[in-house]
Amino acid sequence: MQEILNSINQLYKDWKGEDAVSVEVLPQSGSERRYFRLNGKDSSVIGTFGANIKENETFIYFSRHFRKKDLAAPEIFAINERQDCYLQEDFGKISLLNRLESEHFIHPIYDLFKKSLEALAQLQIKGDEGLNYNLCLTNKEFGQQAIMADLLYFKYYFLDALRRPYDKQKLLDDFDALSTYLTHTEYKYFMFRDFQSRNILIKEDDSVHFIDYQGGMKGAPQYDVASMLWQARANLPEEWKENLLVDYMNEFEKIIKVSLDKHLFRSQYNGYVLIRILQVLGAYGFRGLFERKAQFLTSIPQALTNLKKFFNSQSIGIVVPEFRKVLDLCVSDEIIEQFTPQQATEKTPLVVTINSFSYKAGIPEDKSGNGGGFVFDCRGILNPGRYDEFKNLTGRDKPVKDFIEQQTKMTEFLNSAFDIVDITVENYIRRNFESLTVSFGCTGGQHRSVYAADAMARHLRNKFKVKINQYHIEQEKKNRVNNA
Repeated sequence: MQEILNSINQLYKDWKGEDAVSVEVLPQSGSERRYFRLNGKDSSVIGTFGANIKENETFIYFSRHFRKKDLAAPEIFAINERQDCYLQEDFGKISLLNRLESEHFIHPIYDLFKKSLEALAQLQIKGDEGLNYNLCLTNKEFGQQAIMADLLYFKYYFLDALRRPYDKQKLLDDFDALSTYLTHTEYKYFMFRDFQSRNILIKEDDSVHFIDYQGGMKGAPQYDVASMLWQARANLPEEWKENLLVDYMNEFEKIIKVSLDKHLFRSQYNGYVLIRILQVLGAYGFRGLFERKAQFLTSIPQALTNLKKFFNSQSIGIVVPEFRKVLDLCVSDEIIEQFTPQQATEKTPLVVTINSFSYKAGIPEDKSGNGGGFVFDCRGILNPGRYDEFKNLTGRDKPVKDFIEQQTKMTEFLNSAFDIVDITVENYIRRNFESLTVSFGCTGGQHRSVYAADAMARHLRNKFKVKINQYHIEQEKKNRVNNA
């Protein structure tokens, strides 16, 4: 990480002629790219590091092409010689998803969604003009091959993991028929590929700006609209989905200056809604079931519920009988319940006590009278306490959290701990048990164990809605001494 930071800082200095006043490490998303906010005396920029040079080249090319057409893309300020670092315009910290989750379904948020779709139509149509699709990161076009790849992604990483019988050949035949049907769309322009509310940044003046379109290619415009309106986490009301689709079609028609066959457009849109939901389920299956990342497992029930809503209310315009059987299985109550964790209620007696402690003082006593519980040893994780800048900080301070998340194997450690503890918590909720203790220890009870205990508490609250009592034992001792 330090080498990356040095490269980003040097690029900023070469571009600006002076050092950045401060550098903020931004949270890592699903990709391997790393982002930094470099603050100058009067403005800030985003520094990006990506080891995939081809991906960087594609994003930079798309961005510069779109900026020439005054579209909602960031300006690229500087690129280093290796092309693994670049500086781009900073659109701020607030995404459309952030606004939605904080303000909910009110008229100003609807207007932001509408404005985003209008800007999308501009990007798709005007951005297509003169764009060299030979520079796309993967496929040049979201055609039959790419659609088939998304369907197979769902098959291998979600459907097959269910271990339920189905006719594989008939399903592949239906995949082929559906991908052929969707390939013959009347309209093909630039397709953003991952157009959802977390990739739309909102500035203070409510202007909308786009990031993360490096996976774009030529394709059906309906796919991007489906991605946004059917994003499981956004969970837009049905009325919003319908009205926003109409708003988008009107804007699209206005830009192309040709009458739009809205019945056909809507029919193919439904097909792309299905493709997008299945692609997301495949991604959640891969990250959650195969890579064992807990946050993706908890997203599966939401995606399945989304699929069920669509499956029960929309037609995709083509007969695919085996595919429908498979979808019927996926949205069955049995499968949704399989991925839905047992939720605590107000009447649930279980209280989970989570401790951080120092091994020098010994493992904390379980005072519930039941004994047992889990004790996890964090001493195999690289210790931030070895570094002078962290010695007076704890696992709750941002510099320590950044270090732990970026330079240690804490994420893998915690995912394994979550897997083990989840089994017991779910069982205890079902059996009306009253207590469980989970403790994390490290050398001083200051950095790693504090971070891990906070992460476990957050995970159990989010997944099971269970009551938590939390104690950072060494930190509480220090506070008592300081306050004495």
